[in-house]
Amino acid sequence: MAARRVAIIGAGASGLCALKCCLDEGLEPTCFERSKDIGGLWRFEERPEDGRASIYRSVIINTSKEMMCFSDFPIPDDFPNYMHNSKIMEYFRMYARRFDLLRHIRFRTSVCRVSKRPDFASSGQWEVLTESEGKREAAVFDAVLVCSGHHTDAHLPLGSFPGLEKFEGWYLHSRDYKSPQPFLGKRVVVVGIGNSGIDIAVELSHAAKQVCWESSRGWDPRGHRSSPPSPVGSPPSSTWPQAPSLWGWPLWSHKLCWIPCTWSTAGAQPRLGMLPCHHLSSPSFQVFLSTRRGSWVMHRVAKSGYPFDFSYISRFTQLLQNLLPPHIISFFLERELNARFDHTLYGLKPKHRVLDQHPTINDDLPNRIISGRVRMKPNVQEFTETSAIFEDGTKEDIDAVVFATGYSFSFPFLEGCVKVVENQIPLYKFVFPPDLEKPTLAFIGLIQPLGAIMPISELQCRWATRVFKGLQGLPPPADMLAEITQTKQRMAERYVKSQRHTIQVDYIPYMDELACQLGVKPSLLTLFLTDPKLAVEVAFGPCTPYQYRLRGPGAWAGARAAILTQQQRVVRALQPRAHGRHARSSAAPHTLTVLFSIAMIAAALLYVSLSP
Repeated sequence: MAARRVAIIGAGASGLCALKCCLDEGLEPTCFERSKDIGGLWRFEERPEDGRASIYRSVIINTSKEMMCFSDFPIPDDFPNYMHNSKIMEYFRMYARRFDLLRHIRFRTSVCRVSKRPDFASSGQWEVLTESEGKREAAVFDAVLVCSGHHTDAHLPLGSFPGLEKFEGWYLHSRDYKSPQPFLGKRVVVVGIGNSGIDIAVELSHAAKQVCWESSRGWDPRGHRSSPPSPVGSPPSSTWPQAPSLWGWPLWSHKLCWIPCTWSTAGAQPRLGMLPCHHLSSPSFQVFLSTRRGSWVMHRVAKSGYPFDFSYISRFTQLLQNLLPPHIISFFLERELNARFDHTLYGLKPKHRVLDQHPTINDDLPNRIISGRVRMKPNVQEFTETSAIFEDGTKEDIDAVVFATGYSFSFPFLEGCVKVVENQIPLYKFVFPPDLEKPTLAFIGLIQPLGAIMPISELQCRWATRVFKGLQGLPPPADMLAEITQTKQRMAERYVKSQRHTIQVDYIPYMDELACQLGVKPSLLTLFLTDPKLAVEVAFGPCTPYQYRLRGPGAWAGARAAILTQQQRVVRALQPRAHGRHARSSAAPHTLTVLFSIAMIAAALLYVSLSP
């Protein structure tokens, strides 16, 4: 029997693990990627590409490497614990080479339409129409994995900001933001206090730190002054600035600071020198961070210096969350966050509790606020030609606006198979449409987790591919719809109403739900009876992705060793020369194992009884 053919849409993080999972199950995958390379969201490009997620140059991931890696491919121990986007791309390329994934990807190929075959009710097959270099091609596939993500369509609610149409400055969505250079010396309002909004505000607040001189002449390293052609231009009133630039740095205004550059005149060789770049004096420069309701701001580094998620996302802490009322958990977590800096004092405290929103993570914001480089503001009430008026009645002259207002998602190529309404889509466990005659369509990575997304995407793929093969079944449509309704209701009761809270999941509970479907959830009781050392690490240490490779389909022989050495990889990244130094273990020492035995049995039994 020929292998079942699977179409994968997108070659980002979800698309790569989808390819591997298909190969692991003996399926025949073809991945369609509209751009020239893998990486999706995490591949930085100077200019945003239509239909593809876009990041700014300085982006660093908010989840640590041990928590975000694919479950059978640990990130090298010398990689930093929180990785820059370039390091994430390096890891993706290593993953693709290790499992020989690139030969299954068709680059520069857009998916135009995915439609049911006439005999779908019996075959479950799809017709996929693609376009590459102006040529269209149709092919039949037995299943489809949609891995295009949910950060492609900018949500830009311009109608919510009266007067923006007459604003003489320029504005853009955070999707179009790439670096702070175009904003040198400008007074900028950043609208939105999610992770992108805070990151951009903090980065922009450093833009006035260059030393400036008012001058109109360049300097060449040989000691001679020169006069290159004037770089001065004017920014447009909206969208991304198109002023003349050097090395991608737009230049305008009357006050100048020096930047390195090369230039040449007719008949002469290019010369290295310094060129004046616009820059208002420091007192004029200001970043305003505007928010409707404030936010609790978490940080990457825990008290011990270990990554925050590595220290707090564990099965033991999840058990405590299950046992204690949410307002008690919120109280302790808010007290912890306020111990670092008082959110009320800094104008950040929201009316909602900390667990009622997706976490906002930034280590630098309080320093920028206390130094006056970032000023907190309420929501923008309206814009004038040259200023923003805020809801507290204050008015500030501004030059530019960055809207960090999130994203919406849609799947226009799916021709009525699914319908997205207000960023909501009915999917069983956020993966399968419940009303298809055959379960041969799955969405991967269409979630917003309180934790890392890569391991979740991978576990979704492992489950979906086994469903495609007929090795796993789904409940009746009525049962799936009932669960979807219950999940939607729970989210509405818990979270602040927002575009970002329609696909929200908690990391360990959701991973365990998927693992139960697949049969790979670790058994703490069995581990305690057979491997106490590993059991302690699984129960009390960080819930790393390797735990879902210990047993069941797709079990990995290296999972145990990866769990027991995860602390060492964290330390090695911080102390690259300390190869012989032992890492602090998150598990109990061997001499105390017996003392923990009774407590562990009780905790394991209680955990199992409370888990899905």
